[in-house]
Amino acid sequence: MTAQEEIVIYHNPACGTSRNTLALLREKGFEPKVVEYLKQGWTKDQLVDLTAKMGVSAREILRERGTKAVELGLTDPATSDEAIIAAMILDPILVNRPIVSTSKGAALCRPAELVLGLL
Repeated sequence: MTAQEEIVIYHNPACGTSRNTLALLREKGFEPKVVEYLKQGWTKDQLVDLTAKMGVSAREILRERGTKAVELGLTDPATSDEAIIAAMILDPILVNRPIVSTSKGAALCRPAELVLGLL
C-alpha cells in the first residue's frame, strides 16, 4: 500500500484500542483520515458498505459493553441486521471500534495489530 492511498479510521479518542490503532498507523508512516463517529454519526449506507467490505453482519460489530445494546434487545438472535443498523444510526456508541478501511478491505481492529493486515 502506498502512502497516498486513503486509509480511514472510525475512531473514538476515548478508547485505548482506538488510540493504539491510530498510533500504529502513524508509526508505519500512514496518516489516515480520522472519522470521529461519535461526533459525526453514521449513515445507513456507511454501515451497510463497511459491513459488506468487512464480510461481517451488523451484529458482529455491535458493541455491548458500556451501551444499551442488551436493554434495546439488540443482542437477541431474532433481531435483524436492519434493526441493529437503525439503532447504530440513532446511537453511534453501539458500533464497536476502531474500524479501519483501506483499499485492501476493512476490519474491526481489536486488537490494534489487526490493522497491519490492511496495509
